[in-house]
Amino acid sequence: MPLTTNSPEKTLNDLIEGSCGKFPLRPALSMAFQQPVTYGELFDRIIRTATVLKDMGLRKKDKVAILAENSPNWAVAYLGVVRLGAIVVPILPDFPEADVRHIIADAKVKILFTSQRLIEKIYELRNCKIPSIIMLDDSPPEREFANVETFSRFLSRFDQLRKKYPREADRRPDVEAGDLAAIIYTSGTSGHSKAVMLSHGNLHANVSSANQLLRITPEWTFLSILPMSHTYEFTIGFLLPLLNGARIVYAGKAPTPTVLERICKKEKPSVMCIVPMVMEKIYKKRVLTALEQNTLLKLATRLPLVRRQIFRKIGRKLLEFFGGSLQLLAIGGAPINHDTENFLKEANFPYLIGYGLTETSPLLAGGPFKDPAITVGSTGKPVPGVEIRIDHPDPQSGIGEIMARGPNVMQGYANHPELTARTIDKAGWLATGDLGSFDEFGNLHIKGRSKSVIVLSNGENIYPEAIEEKINSFMPVVESLVTENNDRLEAYVYLDYDLIDQKTKNRSHPQKKEYIASILKEIRQTVNTQLPPYAKLYQVNERQEPFIKTATHKIKRYLYAK
Repeated sequence: MPLTTNSPEKTLNDLIEGSCGKFPLRPALSMAFQQPVTYGELFDRIIRTATVLKDMGLRKKDKVAILAENSPNWAVAYLGVVRLGAIVVPILPDFPEADVRHIIADAKVKILFTSQRLIEKIYELRNCKIPSIIMLDDSPPEREFANVETFSRFLSRFDQLRKKYPREADRRPDVEAGDLAAIIYTSGTSGHSKAVMLSHGNLHANVSSANQLLRITPEWTFLSILPMSHTYEFTIGFLLPLLNGARIVYAGKAPTPTVLERICKKEKPSVMCIVPMVMEKIYKKRVLTALEQNTLLKLATRLPLVRRQIFRKIGRKLLEFFGGSLQLLAIGGAPINHDTENFLKEANFPYLIGYGLTETSPLLAGGPFKDPAITVGSTGKPVPGVEIRIDHPDPQSGIGEIMARGPNVMQGYANHPELTARTIDKAGWLATGDLGSFDEFGNLHIKGRSKSVIVLSNGENIYPEAIEEKINSFMPVVESLVTENNDRLEAYVYLDYDLIDQKTKNRSHPQKKEYIASILKEIRQTVNTQLPPYAKLYQVNERQEPFIKTATHKIKRYLYAK
């Protein structure tokens, strides 16, 4: 499906210059409850950042890491770096110390933008020295570093450089669409992280595709709660609003439901990017709990027309929770539970499911928004400019590996030409590693990771994610993982222990254990009635701590392989 615009390939510098020139007085970025930076002020700070970095000796293709929480300063640092043609290495804040140190050493980072809370992750960095560290939150580190300065001090150095670079704002950056903008170290579910190389053109093409899925106006507000170092939030929650002159508000650290409600009441977001786990928790805590407490209401939901009316009433209350101005809830990063999506659909809630990979900048499929032909359980249509095909589909199910091609496909994996060649063929098709199929309406359905498929001795293929989706629909279940053990399927379930404590109040410890055992038994019996004989669960086990997950809350399955 070709792009509807015929514009030549562009850079992130083109995007930001265009928006800052068109919307100089409109609000651009702010923390929640704080005064926003305008687009004109944003551009001034980008120029200051780029000028100081240039004077520090930063050159095209040099690497600069950002390890910090979301903030306007994070955005300024990123855009200042890429203006020079240097490359940003965004690091997820929840990466463990060993991974952070590996990334900084592997990428040969020259400058690090960080914060007081996260600088501790590099204290033991012995393999390499970072020439300069800049604190985006303006806080001095708790330990002494000779090469550290605050971001305010860093920006103020521009005042002494005005005469040296008098026309820096007018200078056309020597950056092309094919130049790298970022190298992103992924936190994959199937193994060690890989360094994905994304160009200016990759990211600009993808945000242009996303921009054709719905109409965004400068009056809209995007509330950012996911890390900007993840491509999903960066493209959809950062570049997309900037392209349209909209306002971005950063929530700060991951907000609790109470804090989120308070932020939404004040900032009244039009768009939020979230992962399915957030919406699934809201569905269980606010929708299912309300139904469980009212037997008559629960019985009424068995009638489709009545259920739709009930769900729409609950949906209106949810819109109030999100501030009352929500135009779109963008859900991506992992599969969403079907029951949760069915509720959103019947509640007439404004949502859109997307699918993509870091390697594709990231969006491959989603929407278009309010397309009546989008079916529940799918990720919608391939986005404009992206081709998707199913490789070697099964003759009966139509399931095969999802292949993608388009201007958003990465340049490759840094320092791994063999892996790049195995992932992207000579015709430009990228093997996603995901299994899927198309329905009659052209919607893409994701069935799971190809590496996750369990092949039993009888030759049957089991897609564990499909079974986990059924398990996760149970009220007491937070998350689950299905594995194979001696040619039998087992499930490991992490439960909502707050809910269990409420249900077993004043009971003895043995009685609580008996209650949990009854839950596990019910899960096994009920789920098995929904599965073919070869896919039935032999056992359901309790897991007493959460699974280790990626930034988008996908379980790192390879850690639990037997």
